[in-house]
Amino acid sequence: MKPIIGITTSLLTMENGMMPGLERVYVNEDYVKAVEKAGGIPLLLPPIANEGDIEKQVEMCDAFIFSGGVDVNPLCYGKQPSPKLSSTNMKMDRYQIALCKIVVEKDKPFLGICRGHQVLNVALGGTLFQDLSEIPSPTFKHVQQGKRGEVSHKILIKEKSILSEIFGESIDVNSFHHQSLEKLGKDLEVIATGEDGVVEAVHLKDKKFVLGVQWHPEMLLTEGDEMLPLFKMFIEKVK
Repeated sequence: MKPIIGITTSLLTMENGMMPGLERVYVNEDYVKAVEKAGGIPLLLPPIANEGDIEKQVEMCDAFIFSGGVDVNPLCYGKQPSPKLSSTNMKMDRYQIALCKIVVEKDKPFLGICRGHQVLNVALGGTLFQDLSEIPSPTFKHVQQGKRGEVSHKILIKEKSILSEIFGESIDVNSFHHQSLEKLGKDLEVIATGEDGVVEAVHLKDKKFVLGVQWHPEMLLTEGDEMLPLFKMFIEKVK
C-alpha cells in the first residue's frame, strides 16, 4: 500500500485578474511529481490554526515534506527584522512550526526542503542568518539564475551520514536561497555544507528519518533522476 505524504503549501495573494487580494493555497507541482515518482501519494496541507486539527493532519499522513517558500519571520526565533529580510507570512510560520514539532514528536519521516529545512531548525530552537551577507566569512552566489533543474554549486557530505549512503562524499546541487542556518536547533547535526561553509543539510539524531536540505531536489528531478534515491529512501522509511 502506498504511503500518504503530506506536503506543506504556501499562500499566494492575487495581485491581478478578476479577484485581486484573494489568497490562494498552492505548492509547486514538482513536489507532487517527486512524491508520485518515488512511490507515494501526495496530499497537500493548507495552513490552519487549530492545534487539534493540525494533529489530525499528522494522523492522516505517513510522512511529510516541508516545501520551499518565503522567509521565516525572525520574531519566530527571537530576532528583529534585518533590512535584507524578504517577504514573510506569520500565518504560515505559526502553522508549519507547530506542525513540525508534532511530526518530530510522533517520529514520522520528515524531509524539509529549502524553507522547510529552515523551519525545522527554528522549530527545534535554532536561528537563521537573515541574509548570507551576515555570515562573517565570504560566501558564493546561492541564488542561481539558471534553469531550476540545473546545478550551480558543489556540496561536501559528511562521511557515514544518510546522504553519503546515496551520494558519496560530494554532489552538485541547485540553489535558490539567500538565508542560512545559524545556531543549530536541538540535536540537529550538520551533514553537508557548501565549500564556503554554508549549511546545506542537517539530520536529527535518534529519529526514524528527519532530514533538512537547503537545495531543491524536487526541481532537479525535472532534468534527471540523480535525486530520486533521496525521495525513495524517504518513502522507504515509512515502511
